[in-house]
Amino acid sequence: MGKIKNIVFDLGGVILDLDRDRAVRRFEQIGLSDAEELIDPYHQKGIFLDLEEGRIDRNEFYRLLREHMGKDVAEKDIDYAWMGFIVALPEYKLDYILKLRESYKVYLLSNTNPIIMGWARTGEFTPAGNPITYYFDKIYTSYEMGVCKPAARIFNFMMKDADMNPEETLFVDDGKSNTDMAAGMGFVTYTPANGEDWREALNEILNKR
Repeated sequence: MGKIKNIVFDLGGVILDLDRDRAVRRFEQIGLSDAEELIDPYHQKGIFLDLEEGRIDRNEFYRLLREHMGKDVAEKDIDYAWMGFIVALPEYKLDYILKLRESYKVYLLSNTNPIIMGWARTGEFTPAGNPITYYFDKIYTSYEMGVCKPAARIFNFMMKDADMNPEETLFVDDGKSNTDMAAGMGFVTYTPANGEDWREALNEILNKR
């Protein structure tokens, strides 16, 4: 076994506590009758997936969503519905990540979209006024890379770009299909539950390596 040199975190369900049902309710409130069908905790569908895989941009998503619903809805109301996913951002996790950066390269690999990341990359991300970029050596997002986890291509891109050896990398993601793919590619993996305090589990893995 190689010594761990890199740690890769997912965002939603690992760093951010998520509530998919709340997001569905908010989309239903603005007129998306099939929100239950389109919105998934791990892998979106339809135009939601198109947005997360970068096939359409933010403005095109707004246009297509309005067309799909057959009504005009303000951008701020659509953004508010998307943000319904996010319940909490436990600061202890961010503090832990900063501590990890003293000894490891730390990355983010997330299936996400420009609406969520538009918020996360501002000072509104934390009470301390730090954007998400403050906490990671580099951020990899599905919409910027044109592919979602668990596709092997997104992992291969990250490994090549970061000069990353999977056997020296701990991958933390709450989606089992994502950690299964990563494990098959040689990563050390941990699959926490949404909202879990995973610090002790990670310490145990890292101390063994």
